[in-house]
Amino acid sequence: MRLSLSTFSLSTFSFTLALASSILVFAVPQSATPAVVATPKPTAAPGKASTKNVCDETKSKWAHLKCEEFNSSAPGDEYFGRMKMSYLGIDNTYKDGVISAGAYTTDPHLIAKLDFATEALRRWAAKYPNDPELARSYYLAVQVLRKVYTQSEQQVTWEFMHLLVVKYGNTYFGKTEKAVIAQGYTEHWFGLAQLCPTPLPLGVLPEATPNATPEPSPAPGHPAVDLITPPCVQPSPVPDQPDTLIPLGPSPTLSPAPMLGPSPNPHVTKAPNAV
Repeated sequence: MRLSLSTFSLSTFSFTLALASSILVFAVPQSATPAVVATPKPTAAPGKASTKNVCDETKSKWAHLKCEEFNSSAPGDEYFGRMKMSYLGIDNTYKDGVISAGAYTTDPHLIAKLDFATEALRRWAAKYPNDPELARSYYLAVQVLRKVYTQSEQQVTWEFMHLLVVKYGNTYFGKTEKAVIAQGYTEHWFGLAQLCPTPLPLGVLPEATPNATPEPSPAPGHPAVDLITPPCVQPSPVPDQPDTLIPLGPSPTLSPAPMLGPSPNPHVTKAPNAV
């Protein structure tokens, strides 16, 4: 069967159109499929400390308490005060002072060491107020400062005793000082030395002196004070002055002594010859 010319031309045109369409499709570049990018997770900003308390992850109250004490404690290699003392150095200074003081003392060299330790203790307490070792150091300070019979050390002793009772009342040290205060605490320090009285002449009786006024009882919340009077000091003796008259006018000037010249040699004569 023969195909007509019109049928053949239509088939050729359809084939050409289909081929051109295919070429056009492959020639046009297709847009690339966008890749899937993972969204970064938000992280904490650098420089900001985390507000989460690590002690909240503990499994018991005892572990939580120990964790809080550990975080509040001063490091063993941190030093305080002008003398750069660690908390162990502060305790050792107070322990040595208890032995060196004896029954009581006013030694300025020992007082200087104790003052440096007290200064370091205050610096330590200001930086680590919740350190559990502070109670022991305050107690050791009380044991030695109560033996120093000066007004400043006695007042610091009373301050530390009250601090132990108020802030560390549930510890052994706080309960011990509370019992001492309940029994009554007395501060001791020395007064100023006075000159010894001049001895009276023979046969002269001293005047009657009134009785000493009793010391008033301490006010509530304050300790009693025992002011110790030291022995009197003997006045230094004054050297006796000779009873001589001192001329009021100008002293006379002495004239210079005359100069003595050499003595002349005597003329030697010969004796006459005997006849």
